[in-house]
Amino acid sequence: MIPDLGKYADTVLSAYGASIVLLVALVWWSLRAARKARIELEKVEDRRNG
Repeated sequence: MIPDLGKYADTVLSAYGASIVLLVALVWWSLRAARKARIELEKVEDRRNG
């Protein structure tokens, strides 16, 4: 199932690992920012609506 990467296996697998870590971090950061924005928007709407 895993292709034979030869002498480049460490480089390729570490690049895949780094990419996965970065993608997970970006998704987490985006979800966190969206949650903060939603909370702030709800606060503004509550003040506006009384």
